[in-house]
Amino acid sequence: MGALFTRNRIIGLVFAAIIAAVDQVIKWYVTTVLGINRIGDNMELLPFFDLTYTENRGISLGMLQATNMEMRWLLVLMTAAIALIVLVWMMREKLLGDILGLGLILGGAIGNIYDRYAFGYVIDFADFHIGDFRPFLIFNLADAAITIGVVIILARSLFVREKDESETDAAKDNGTIPSES
Repeated sequence: MGALFTRNRIIGLVFAAIIAAVDQVIKWYVTTVLGINRIGDNMELLPFFDLTYTENRGISLGMLQATNMEMRWLLVLMTAAIALIVLVWMMREKLLGDILGLGLILGGAIGNIYDRYAFGYVIDFADFHIGDFRPFLIFNLADAAITIGVVIILARSLFVREKDESETDAAKDNGTIPSES
C-alpha cells in the first residue's frame, strides 16, 4: 500500500482549498464591494453576462428546498457527506487528471457548504444569457467547478481509462505483458 499523501493528492487538496477560497472571495466581493446583495440586484457586465444576486435554498436546480432549520441542517449534512465521499475517492486516486477533477468537485462543494452553513442558503450571482434566453440557472464559481469536475471525471473514465485498458489488453495478446493468472 502506497503513501496516503502523495504529491498528486497534495496538489489535489491544495487545488480544492484554492477553489473554495476563491469562490468565497468572489462572493464576498460581489455582495460587499459591488453591493449586489439583495435578491434581484443586478449589474450588467457584458451583453450576455450579468451579476444577479439570488439565494439558492435547495440543491441542484433548486430541488430539496430548505424551508426550515431542520431541512437546512439536513442539506448541510447531506452535502458534507457527499464531499467526504469525494475526498475519500480523491485520496484513492493516483492520476493527477482524476485528482484535479475530484479537487474541482471537492472545492466547489466546500464553497457551497460554507454558504449553507453560514447563511442557510448558497449565494448565486453569475447570470449567463443570450437576450432573454437563459441556458443555465444563476450560478457561482463553486457550481461551475463542480460541473467542470464532473465533466472531467466522466470524460476521463470514458476515454482515458478505456484506452489504457485496450492498450494493456493488446500488449497481453502480443505477449509483451505477462497475463495475470
